[in-house]
Amino acid sequence: MNFTLVQLRYFVAAAELRSMTAASRELVVAQSAISSAVAHLEREFKVQLLVRHHAKGLSLTPSGERFLIEARELLAHAADLAAGAEGLGGSLVGQLSVGCFVTLAPFVLPALLAGFAEEHPGVTVRLVEDETASLQAALLSGRCELALLYDLGLSDELRVEPLAEVSPYAIVGANHPLAGAGRVPLDLPHSREYFAALVARTGIEPTVAHRSSSFEMVRAMVAAGRGFAILNQRPAHDLTYDGGRVAVLELDSESAEELPSLPLVLARAAAVRPTRRAEAFADACRRHFGR
Repeated sequence: MNFTLVQLRYFVAAAELRSMTAASRELVVAQSAISSAVAHLEREFKVQLLVRHHAKGLSLTPSGERFLIEARELLAHAADLAAGAEGLGGSLVGQLSVGCFVTLAPFVLPALLAGFAEEHPGVTVRLVEDETASLQAALLSGRCELALLYDLGLSDELRVEPLAEVSPYAIVGANHPLAGAGRVPLDLPHSREYFAALVARTGIEPTVAHRSSSFEMVRAMVAAGRGFAILNQRPAHDLTYDGGRVAVLELDSESAEELPSLPLVLARAAAVRPTRRAEAFADACRRHFGR
């Protein structure tokens, strides 16, 4: 193989930053070195990887997009090999990119990351908090090795491992007439589709007063008397950021069919072999949610 890991690293930097100049600054090497590395790879594999746009940076060709995924994977496993050699098969070292659904992150990541850091202090976890579509793209492109998210409309190209089931519940303002009911009947994300399906069980078309991508904004609006909401993750208290209060109501189904819970899963690209760091993090997830 007439190419080097350094050339691959230069190509990945240029492809991700969409600029030879930016890659040069990022890696602290001459721009000519970046350009020469990319040109060498294109000659070696007889395919154009990048399109140079005068004064407008770079773009990836279809072949370049696929090559970028493969290059990231090879570099990740090269780093894994080096880390294993340095530790003589002992402690893990290096960087691990982990994604998490944005509203789920504050509920599960702090304790999970604290436990993982205690067990593997040599591993630096880089977090990506985003929506489902972006996390899937990050997994399939190699920008993330693992992601914690809900099993809603996930691609067949991902391998998912169930970790937990979270049940829906309703919240109303503390002064709402139902605030002390404890339980209410409901014969009633993609989170939106999931919650819409729950409400559709009632045969009623709800009036949507407000929309927000912020979990805490939804709670604060409910506390202010602006309707009710159906959620899955439960904070440890009923206070909102602005000092309001919400009341939690369990949901009962009046039909024989149970209300569907939401599977929380650990996902990775099915075609990519996980690194030792990723396997260690997956083990930490299993133990965390097993408790």
